[in-house]
Amino acid sequence: MNRRKFLVSSLTSSAMCALRSRLVLALDEQAALREKLMRDPLRPQFHLLPPANWMNDPCAPRFFSGRYHMFFQYNPGAAVWGDIHWAHAVSPDLIHWKHLPVALSPTPGSYDAYGCFTGSVLPGVDVPSILYTGVTKCSPQEETIRGEGVREVQCLATSTDPELGRWTKLPKPVLEAPPPGLKITGFRDPCPWKDGDTWYMGVGSGFNKVGGAVLLYTSRDGRNWTYLHPLAQGKWNEGTKVNPVDTGEMWECPDFFPLADKHVLLYSTERKVYWEVGTFDKRDLRFHTETRGLLDHGSYYAMKSMVDEKGRRILWGWVQETRSPEECKVAGWAGAMALPRVLSLGPDNTLRMDVPPEFASFRTGTQKSIKDRAGEVICKFKVGQSACGLELRSGTTLLFAIQYGGASSVTIGGKTIPLSSGRDGLASLRLFIDGSIIETFVNSREVMTARCYAPAPAGIQVAWTGAVDALSTLELSGIAPISKDRLTV
Repeated sequence: MNRRKFLVSSLTSSAMCALRSRLVLALDEQAALREKLMRDPLRPQFHLLPPANWMNDPCAPRFFSGRYHMFFQYNPGAAVWGDIHWAHAVSPDLIHWKHLPVALSPTPGSYDAYGCFTGSVLPGVDVPSILYTGVTKCSPQEETIRGEGVREVQCLATSTDPELGRWTKLPKPVLEAPPPGLKITGFRDPCPWKDGDTWYMGVGSGFNKVGGAVLLYTSRDGRNWTYLHPLAQGKWNEGTKVNPVDTGEMWECPDFFPLADKHVLLYSTERKVYWEVGTFDKRDLRFHTETRGLLDHGSYYAMKSMVDEKGRRILWGWVQETRSPEECKVAGWAGAMALPRVLSLGPDNTLRMDVPPEFASFRTGTQKSIKDRAGEVICKFKVGQSACGLELRSGTTLLFAIQYGGASSVTIGGKTIPLSSGRDGLASLRLFIDGSIIETFVNSREVMTARCYAPAPAGIQVAWTGAVDALSTLELSGIAPISKDRLTV
């Protein structure tokens, strides 16, 4: 062997050894992370979440070919926000999920190079299609996120894959810029629907020192869109924060759909999610609000709904973390999907929310305490003058409390929530406890999603406090994990 061949051979061997070493190290790190996640008691066991790292908004949920498909924003490289892809999971029953390969990834040098943001199903087309927001870096003159140097455009992708695993993006966005002449505070999260032969699309936006809005577009083919006017608009809270979402000048993640004989508008702003019920006037193509309220009083954001094969309107939402990014990095995961909620309207045109009855199937029976931080609590009590409450404890440590003082409100996890009784004079509480998540449903009208990171080595004991005669029902049930390793597979 001559000197040149010897050097080439040596360099090749060295490179291969280095590559193998890096691969072995990466596999070791993945195995260590998997082991840590399996043993993390704060990680949910029956909520949907990715195998590791960061997740946020649900995107384009749909029932297709006999299965529920859920896409959601996902950072494959870290447990903090950034490098946003679309993860993909499927379920036959809303409970048990299987993770599929990532469905959408940013395309370098293209209109979504900086991330594939929130989107929705484009209904009424022969080939499954999704509309989503693509973002890329740009000059200050083109930016749609104030001060961020980021341009938002609305994009379309289609799939001929029976598993909806592979998607083909159109060569260019279907909306490359906001309406000319409008000084907007953002331009993202499309929500389309179809009425007869016409498509409509709302885009989350708003106006500086005016308020958040949903911009309404129309189309005859689902690809070429014409701006009409704001579908609905809110009010600025007169705050001076840099992010217009915090001041009510920007509405994110709008969702608009018919329910019973009304229409419902959902949107996220000021770190909360709001619902409005009213009518959609097909003459002036504007939404007219009749009733409104908070969708959730806690760590719940960026919802998206779908209709399943049973005709139910099912709502999904992102359960946010309330711990620091540094703590999330150490944990190796962040965020989860809230339990699905079946939406309906009450006789007073208020939004009602219930967990689908399918979830009763994985109760493990009644018990005296919540084991392994996975269980359900059902409580009914008399609404009147007696002060009473419900406490979740681990030994002497108070984890979570619900307090009723005899008025028309109840305090849950420190938040004051409206309370009313049924015809029987009782109020109903239904709590789902899963790792660090506690979702509390109040009379199917109000919901409080909380996070509890306090250790509970002694399990979770549930105690009624105050007036004993006010308590009507208190039932505790265990809930079976949907996997053996907290990876929701």
